[in-house]
Amino acid sequence: MSTYINPESALAREFWEKGKLESCPIYDFHGHMHEMFGGWLPAGEPEQMLDTMNRAGIKSFCFSSHLALYCVEAGETANLEPVRRFGNPLHAYLGVQAFAPNAARDIAALEANRSAYVGCKFLCDYHKVALEDESLAAYWEYLNENRLLALCHTWGGSPFDGPANIRAIAERYPNVSIIMGHSCHSRWDQAIQLVKDFPNVYIELTAVLDDRGILDRFVKEVGSDHILFGTDLPWFSTHHAIGCICDAEMTDEDRHNIFHRNGERIMADLNARGWGTGA
Repeated sequence: MSTYINPESALAREFWEKGKLESCPIYDFHGHMHEMFGGWLPAGEPEQMLDTMNRAGIKSFCFSSHLALYCVEAGETANLEPVRRFGNPLHAYLGVQAFAPNAARDIAALEANRSAYVGCKFLCDYHKVALEDESLAAYWEYLNENRLLALCHTWGGSPFDGPANIRAIAERYPNVSIIMGHSCHSRWDQAIQLVKDFPNVYIELTAVLDDRGILDRFVKEVGSDHILFGTDLPWFSTHHAIGCICDAEMTDEDRHNIFHRNGERIMADLNARGWGTGA
């Protein structure tokens, strides 16, 4: 009897045998690095994370440093230094400090560092400022004008970045690729409806995979072309996430979409316009 999970899947067999997908590059759209205030991460520095990524076969990694999300003085340096030092596969989200926004400063940083940045990261549930708050409008207008990414921490029931907040932003800014980090966790029906209603909204898998069967449902109800791989690295295990996708009920074509094809499409468009090239 086969010891494989999903023995009909060539990708699953490869992963169980080799411990990585050598034939299938992986694009991770949700990551961090560096220290986290009040927490301890055993492998959160750039060199350690690159080792994790190499072992897991991660070709492209979009991140915002924890420091960029909380520390005004260290933010931009914490994002740019790893990209400048290591180049690809690293690409940065500018961390929007919604508790003290400074759009003029941050937009100038985006303009000056297009090769490093792919967009912005919003952590509004932690900062207690709604995604659609007027104080953040300049960020959204710039992202919309330049067709950039917005990785948004989203959580079901949040008054700051829940499904209603994503809907308000998606209606106003159709050119922003809105990545729902955690996919409005626990409000799966609403996350699905948002993807159905707005072609610029993407499901992202960080913490989704702790709830068995939800990814299967996402693929069945909205398809695989608006689902992005993400891990919140260094918080969650990259190998665990890959294994969950290999174990889920979908075809290998779906897995290729989630692991790399959707990411390749997004990054190719950004790179063609000079964003996130890592140069």
